[in-house]
This record gives sequence, structure tokens and C-alpha cells, in this order.
Amino acid sequence: MFTRDIGVDLGTANTLVCVKGKGIIMREPSVVAYDIRNDAVRAVGREAKDMIGRTPGSIVAVRPLKDGVIADFDVTAAMLKRFVREALKGSFFSRVRMVLCIPSGVTEVESRAVYDAAKQAGATDIDLIEEPMAAAVGAGLPVWDASGNMVVDIGGGTSEVAVISLGDIVTAQSIRVAGDDLDEAIISYIRRKHNLLIGERTAEQIKIEIGSAKEYEGETSIEIKGRNLVDGLPKNVTISSAEVRSAMADTVAQIIEVIRLTLEKTPPELAADIIDRGMTLTGGSALLRGLAELIAEETGMPVTIAANPLDCVVLGTAKRLEADSGFENYVFKRGKRFR
Repeated sequence: MFTRDIGVDLGTANTLVCVKGKGIIMREPSVVAYDIRNDAVRAVGREAKDMIGRTPGSIVAVRPLKDGVIADFDVTAAMLKRFVREALKGSFFSRVRMVLCIPSGVTEVESRAVYDAAKQAGATDIDLIEEPMAAAVGAGLPVWDASGNMVVDIGGGTSEVAVISLGDIVTAQSIRVAGDDLDEAIISYIRRKHNLLIGERTAEQIKIEIGSAKEYEGETSIEIKGRNLVDGLPKNVTISSAEVRSAMADTVAQIIEVIRLTLEKTPPELAADIIDRGMTLTGGSALLRGLAELIAEETGMPVTIAANPLDCVVLGTAKRLEADSGFENYVFKRGKRFR
């Protein structure tokens, strides 16, 4: 009775937190701003993200997770601690039970880092769940049945593809290519084509406003601002939807290739189910215009986007917190208790 149950989607781009009985209570960018003079955390989440590229030399705004795994342990632990404190604000609980998600392709060392960060943040009981499993449960797929369910979770740092049956992953592929790489592709293209240097936030804005995986009706262009690499002065450039699509094409092709690889390794009976049911896209990058249609064309499978693709993983952790969630038979391959 003195335990608070918390589910955390610790993502490369965003961290979502849910509390049992309350639903999703926090949705913040995975960014921390800290003072390098004394290692004091100045800001976390959206406030810290607004500081990226705008801080003085004494303050650094960083994203402590890279490609779905912890790149800076101390900063990640500080961020998680701040989020947990916010989630428990006004509550009097002595124990915190936490469910976190990890990419399916992480090593035991990387899993241990996530576990230790949660422990340092104050969690007393910790479960680690593979992201595609949590995403499938959160998307409402019948993963406990003896049938094939295919989920493609495309986040900020990783793309996870898995086929699930009878409450566990049958086959899975993980590639550290996702939304952040789409942003990097846009930055590289504009630097190469227009001699203009732009930041991550501008690249993300371009991707959201005019980015696409396929041609779409009403394509337009956008004016962007950056620094001219020739003379170092500020400069405006107009970039079209077709240019952005061309810039992202190689990255999109890598994501589609990992989907193909997963299908090749799927047992025939489950593959037959997937042909009938299709695959479900989750994660923020699943919202890229035309991506679902392009995947359907390339694989010949029906493709649907989950109702709340950004929330599927954290909703899966919320299910794990329920007593009758069905996770009793789930094998925590990467999420065993480190004790």
C-alpha cells in the first residue's frame, strides 16, 4: 500500500511517464541542461530543449541518450530522478515500482545501465521490457493469442521490428536508425546543397512541416534560416518537399530493409497471419507522411498506423503495472532483475 507504480518510456527524443491509476502524466523531451562549473542540473525536459544551441559556455544542453541507449549515465540518472520526483509530487510513498523500456537489440551492459539509472533515481523494484513488446501491447494488438502480430516501432534513436505470438517475441530486428537520422540527413543535405548550417530543431521542424516518404498532394516549400558556410553570415534559403524527401530517402530505405529482414526470418504460419492482418506502425517517426504507404508498396503487406503512435510504448508499460495484464508468461530476456 506504500508503493507507487510508474511506467517510463525512456526514449532518445522524448520521455513519457505514466502512473498506475492516473495514466500518462508527463511527456517531456529527453534533454538536460547543466552547469559544467559545478555539474548542477539547471533544467530538464522542454525547458532544457529550448536552450539547445542558445547556451553560454558554462551551460551545456545535452541529450543523454543516443540511439536508444544511455550515452551519459550520470545525466540520465539526474533526468530520471527529476521526472520521478515530478510524478510523485504531493504523494507520500516509500517505495517506487518502475517499468522501463529498452530496445530489443541492446546488450546486457546497456540493460544494466538502464537498471542502475532507475535504481539511482529511487526505484526499489524494476522491470525492463523490450520496446516492441510494450508498443504492441500499447497499440492493442492481440499479442497473447497464438497468431502473428507484427509491430514496427520507429522512434528517435532506434527502429524496432518484431513478430509477436503467445505473449512473447518470436523474431525481432533492431537498427539504430530512426527519426534522429532523418534530421541528420536533412542537415547534411542542406549543408552540402545550399552551403547552409542549420541546427537539430530546424531540421526537425522541416521534417514535420514538409517532410515525406512519398509524393503527396499539396507539396510546398519552406523558408529556413541558418549560417552561410561561405561568409559566416546569417542567410535564408527556401527548400522544397521534394528536396527533403530526397535527403531522407537513404534513411527510409534502411528502415524498410530491416522490415524485410524480419519478414524473411518469420516462421511460415506466422507470416500467413501477418499477410492477413498486416503490420502496425508505432513511434513518433511513424507519423512521417507517406511512410505507411511506402512500406505497404515495398513489402506487399497491409500497414496501419496505431491510434496513438507516440504513446504506445508507455501505454504498454501501464499494462504491465496491472495485475491481470497477461505479462505473467512474458520472458524478460533483456529485462531480468539485476540483483
